[in-house]
Parts: sequence; C-alpha cells; structure tokens
Amino acid sequence: MPAEPTPELLPQAASWLRRRSWAASDRPAQDLLRAKERTGHTVSVVLPALDEEATVGDIVRTIRRELMDRLPLVDELVVVDSGSTDATAAVAAEAGARVEHRDAILPRLPAVPGKGEVLWRSLLVTRGDLVCFIDADLREFDPAFVSGILGPLLTEPDIQLVKAMYDRPLETESGAIVPAGGGRVTELVARPLLNLHWPELAGFVQPLGGEYAARRSLLERLPFPTGYGVELGLLVDALETVGLDALAQVDVGVRHHRHQDGQALGRMAATIYRTALERLDRTHRLKAGADLVRPLLTQFTRSPETREFTAHTLPVTALERPPMHTVPEYATRH
Repeated sequence: MPAEPTPELLPQAASWLRRRSWAASDRPAQDLLRAKERTGHTVSVVLPALDEEATVGDIVRTIRRELMDRLPLVDELVVVDSGSTDATAAVAAEAGARVEHRDAILPRLPAVPGKGEVLWRSLLVTRGDLVCFIDADLREFDPAFVSGILGPLLTEPDIQLVKAMYDRPLETESGAIVPAGGGRVTELVARPLLNLHWPELAGFVQPLGGEYAARRSLLERLPFPTGYGVELGLLVDALETVGLDALAQVDVGVRHHRHQDGQALGRMAATIYRTALERLDRTHRLKAGADLVRPLLTQFTRSPETREFTAHTLPVTALERPPMHTVPEYATRH
C-alpha cells in the first residue's frame, strides 16, 4: 500500500488513495475465480508488441500456464503485432497466444505507428467484457500483474478501470540497479501535469504504466491517442467519463523491463505533454491557440565522425482514434 498521504494532497485524492488502493494479495486467486463464475464476466488479455521476441514468449507462457490452465481466469490471450521485424509473432504463437497483426485489423483505415493505435484496434479482435493490457517487454513476469488488476473489476461492480502500481528499478548498462530509478517520464512530466491540472489523479503511483484493465463498456467510449500519450489520455478521459471513484490501483510488486535512451524519453515526454494540452483545450481549461503550440521537438546528437552536434526535428503527433463504439465494423462484432 502507498505511504499515508500528506496533508497537501487534495482531500478527494487522499480519500480515494485510502479506499481505492489495494495489494494483489488482498484478493486470493480462488476468490477471483468464484467472482468470475458468479458474475459471468469474460476476460481478454492483450499484449501490444513491437520487436519483443526476447520477452513476449515467457509472458505468454506464464499467463497461459497460471491463468488459463491452472486457474481459468483468462478466456482470451491475444498478442497484437505492431509490425515487428523480428520473430515476435512466431514466438508468441508458439507460446500459446493468438496473434493478430495491426495492419490486418480494420484494413480500410491505414494504420499509424504507436502503441495507442494497437490498443485501439485490439478492441476489434477481442471479445472479453473485461480487457487487460500488458506490455510485452516485461522480464521476470509475475501473473499477479494480470490477476491483481482484474481483481477489483471482478469483485467491485462500481470499478471501471484499474492501474497496476509497482516499483520500477533502473538497471544501468554497467549492471548497477537504482531502486525506483525507472519511470523518469512519469516523475518529470506526467506527475507534474496531473498534480497541476488534474489533482484528483495525484494518488496514482504509476499513471503511465502499461499494465491496466478496464471494462469494455468504458474503453469503447473513450478516444485513444495513437502514440505514447495513450495512458495519460485514457486516465484523464476515464476520470471525466466515470469519475474518480470508478478508478483504482493495485500493488503488484516490481516491474522489470527494458529502459529507453534519453532521446526516446524526450519524444515520449513531448507526446504526453501534447496529449495533456489537447485535453486541457478540449475542456476549456487552457486556451491553447495555434500560436501557443508548435508541435515539433528538436533533439541533438553528436556525430562520431565530426564530433559536431546535429539537430533532428520531429513532429509531436496528436492523432487520436474515435471511441470504438462509433466504428461501424465494431458494432457488427459486438
């Protein structure tokens, strides 16, 4: 459980933190199975994957062994390949997942790069009324990442979306481990944005975490930012749609995964910032006129040959997909 909230935390957020934060161990596996049988819920687990052949197989095997064979909690396990150039699809299929390819889902609409694009399209090829998203780059994967965040959705009818919370150690190239050193974009960008503009969400320990579960009836009503802004966008939009008390978080332990370099984090940060600006503007909480936002990010690299710095300017995308329930092809499937 998180430490006792400080007095400065918004009272609404402090109350939420006490009432809507749990540990995975609070709900034993057999209790979850009984709740699933009682409610008749079906569960889909989705792994968005791009060049994750080194890790996706172990994750799939663990989920299938622990949460499908030993404990029939998960009904559908799907890996959505986002254009991998390695053996991600083959490894995932051999491990026991159904593999769907991003470009083959809703082919009339050309796909764009980005995690959010894959998550949005996954709603078209899954059936569960509870949908659980798990990143495909996790190492030392614990099935509690799935069962833990499904727990409140199975046992608490008012809960609509559950985020995982965990420690994120930073593992350096030299092998040194910095406890809680991961999540740099969370601490430098997302957490300040949420505390300043959506203080109700200040109690979320891992607002950008890629492990979360939600009711399909909520997900299909939300727009999906196509890129790195999807986690912040969904969290803020869920707050606006169903309210704070319908959101929750569960402690699942420690998250081990591949860390990105500084420039990749910079691109991620810019996209998340722009996603936040779009929502502030949409709700008239910020006048973000065209002259106030220049959606470009310039970064610098030093040439190994000339030892000079070279500028690289990239667009900061803000493309969003509409709520899935407005897509005709979705209506014919559900």
